[in-house]
Amino acid sequence: MKDTSTKILSLYDELQRDSLDLHAFFEMAGEKSAEQHEDILDAVAELVGIGMLRSAEGGDFFERMEDGRIAVAGPKDVTLYTREGCHLCDSAKIAMEPILKEFGARLREVDVDRDPVLQRRYTEDVPVIFIGSREAARHKIDAEDFRRKLDQAGRA
Repeated sequence: MKDTSTKILSLYDELQRDSLDLHAFFEMAGEKSAEQHEDILDAVAELVGIGMLRSAEGGDFFERMEDGRIAVAGPKDVTLYTREGCHLCDSAKIAMEPILKEFGARLREVDVDRDPVLQRRYTEDVPVIFIGSREAARHKIDAEDFRRKLDQAGRA
């Protein structure tokens, strides 16, 4: 992924926003040359094309999709794809909690039933656990394996 694309996807976390407009992306670049604006517009178009961003609230606003968030997730960002009433998901969360505290990692729970793309992708597979941008477990969690993977991610 190009540096500009990574910066665009990361800007959502920096600004703690769900939706950003082109102006925010142009400000991120600092210099306001026509070349930089064109590079940003190309990166946004590419990110929309591969499903990491989608147009929102009109032409100049864009929302980051889950694949875009995962693409720039750090080694201490743990994602639990879950659904309401999933006992395996509840068990995975309970098993992960002390390990997350041990490593100072952050957990983000994402209900797959609230996103049609994730529902199609994971409907038979929850829980699915990512550490950063890498899948770490599916269906069940082995606490020692999860600890090892979280430790390795922190060292990478």
